[in-house]
This record gives sequence, structure tokens and C-alpha cells, in this order.
Amino acid sequence: MQTKMKAFLAEELQKLEEQKLFKHERIIESPQGAEIIVKGKKCLNFCANNYLGLSSHPELIKAAHKEIDNRGYGLSSVRFICGTQDIHKELERKVSEFLGMEDTILFSSCFDANGAVFEPLLGENDAIITDALNHASIIDGIRLCKAQRWIYKHGDMRDVEEIDPANDKMAKGLERCLKEAREKGCRFVMIATDGSFSMDGDIAKLDEICDLAEKYDALVMVDDSHSTGFLGKTGRGTHEYRGVMGRVDIITTTFGKALGGASGGCISSSKEIVSWMRNKARPYLFSNTVAPSVVGATIKVIDILTKSTELRDKLERNTKYFREKMTAAGFDIIPGEHPIVAIMFGKYPDCSKLAVDFANKMLDEGIYVTAFSFPVVAKGKDRIRVQISAGHEMEHIEKAIAAFTKVGKELGMLK
Repeated sequence: MQTKMKAFLAEELQKLEEQKLFKHERIIESPQGAEIIVKGKKCLNFCANNYLGLSSHPELIKAAHKEIDNRGYGLSSVRFICGTQDIHKELERKVSEFLGMEDTILFSSCFDANGAVFEPLLGENDAIITDALNHASIIDGIRLCKAQRWIYKHGDMRDVEEIDPANDKMAKGLERCLKEAREKGCRFVMIATDGSFSMDGDIAKLDEICDLAEKYDALVMVDDSHSTGFLGKTGRGTHEYRGVMGRVDIITTTFGKALGGASGGCISSSKEIVSWMRNKARPYLFSNTVAPSVVGATIKVIDILTKSTELRDKLERNTKYFREKMTAAGFDIIPGEHPIVAIMFGKYPDCSKLAVDFANKMLDEGIYVTAFSFPVVAKGKDRIRVQISAGHEMEHIEKAIAAFTKVGKELGMLK
């Protein structure tokens, strides 16, 4: 066995431990839900992407069992050889209808969907313009294509180039990037953005992005993984929330968060783009099809969300209440409406250690949350990211607020 790399990695891993950056996995000994068991102790989970509380919903489990019985455990094939069942086409149709798009293609994950979407569409004479805080999967997908690249300052729509005080580096606004791409004579120009950004919980200005896209004849691609199922009046996502349904060209999203939390993702777009993906997208052509159990359960999710907005309405109420009470308690919270609630520690001394200590003390209080520090977030932007769920009852939220307040006082953050 090669020893040089082992020795190198051992040293690097030790550095991560010393810097408190090593990612230790906490083991859950129960199904995912508002209440979970960790190290034999029941606690409340406030850090899952289980926005609608569907991860262990009995109707989804029943639907998954049904398709295992009816369609088997797996397909042992990619889609175009012998890996497409009738239920895969049914799910693609239902997702298209739910999102208000023409067609949909399934992937094993949204990470795969984002890895697939750029390379078949954009070449060296084209341009991709991406938000500076886009998800890692968008960044990796862009790296796979030969398009010219522009990065715009997070959420900045302006025609400017100026020093970003956050990092003392030059940064451009979206319109400046669009102008430069057009001045260079790029054939196709695509704007790529998260719908909701997973660390801050802020929501993309899709209305302004679509206005600029139409002004400069650009396509708009949105990763709506942290939005699908609950943003907007009927939960269609960021494009419904911002009133731009019908103006977004490509939506990628996941079934692994609000829509049941198992696996799977998709690209939803025009029939032409989806058909091109079926012929050219490498993660689709060379990776296994989505398992029947996941397909069956996700169909059930879409049916539940199409019939009623009860779950997204409850999530909205829970989120509003938590945000209001935590702000009133004196915590520094990034404003917004999203169920991702970032509680910031940057204004306190030794903020990285404080955030980690706070999260550990919260677990002692029976509340499961996670601290995030550099390099996951920028230096001085240390936080605990709380994620609210429709699976939380009011007593769960009250207990979490009480625990945050108690620990905040113990650590000198609150008076």
C-alpha cells in the first residue's frame, strides 16, 4: 500500500482536528423527524432539510413499499437501456405539472442534475454568469463545461464593478456581467442561481434576474432545492414566490429535502432542453435510474402537496413565530422569511469556538443544531443554522427558543 499519501493525509486530518474543522458525524438511532434519538437520548431536530416533515410520513412509507412490491427494488440499468418504468414517466409528468414546466428528466440527485445541465448546452462561445454564493454542485457543474465564466457579487443586480467590503476584492454586479458577455459576442448567455441560499436563508431576486435576462437575451437557471414544496402560495418554489412562473428557463431541484428526503433530483425545462439532456447529459446516460421506492414515494408527495397547502402553511407559521421570538430574545438573526434561520456569532470574541460550544450545550438541552465556521462560511460569519419544519409542533419550537435563551445567557451572549 502507498504510504506517502497516507502520511500526508494523516497530518492534514490532524490539522483539521486542531482547527476544529473536522466533520464528526453524529449518529441518529431513529427515523428522521422532529424528534430523534442521538446517543440513546431523545432530542428535537432543528437542523434537517425535512421542511415539510415528510421524511418518515406513513403515507410515503406505504407508497415506497407498494412500488417495491409492484416494480422491484432496483433496475440495474441506466434509463435508456432498460431502466425506465411507467412510474418514472408518471413522476416526470407530475413534477412538470407541479413546477409549471413543459418536461422533466430524473437524476439520482440534484447534485447530478447540476453536474449535467451546463456542459450539453454551453460551449466555448457561450457564457455562464453565476452568483458568488451558489451551491457547490452548480460550481462543479460549471467547471465541467467550456463556457466563459462570470461571477457576480451575491444578490447584486447592478451595473457596477467595485470593491466588496466583505473580502476587499473587486466584484461585479449581474448587469455588468451581462453587458460584458454581450460585448464579447457570446452566443448563448445563462444566469445560474440558487433559488434559496442554504447558509443565509435568503431568497434570490428572481423577478429582477428575469427582467435583466430578458433585457440581455439570457437564459435563467435556478437550483430550487431549498424551495420546492413550500415557497410560494402553493409551494411551487422560488419562481412562484417571486411571481415569475413561466419566465424561468431551467429549474433543477431535489427530492431529498422537502419532498420526502430520500434521494433523487431532476431538471425541469422546455421539451427541447429536456430531450437534449436525455441524449447528452452524462450523469443521466451513465448512472443508474432512480429506485422504484423513491419514485413511488415522491409521486405520493406531489399528490399530497397538490391537494392541499396545509403543510407549507404550517411551516410558514412556525418559521414566522420562531424568527419573531428569537429576534425579540436578542439574537443576531439574518432577516427573512425562509425556514433556514441563521443565528450569527461574528460580533462575539472567538466566535468560531463560541458557535461550536453553543451547539454542544444545545444538545445537552435536548436540541440538535449544528455550528458552521470557516471555510464552510466566510471568516467572521460563524453561525448556527436552524431549520424549521412543518413536523415541529408549537411545544417543540417553544422548547428550542427557551434552550437558546438559556444557553445564550450562560455564554454571555444575552443579558
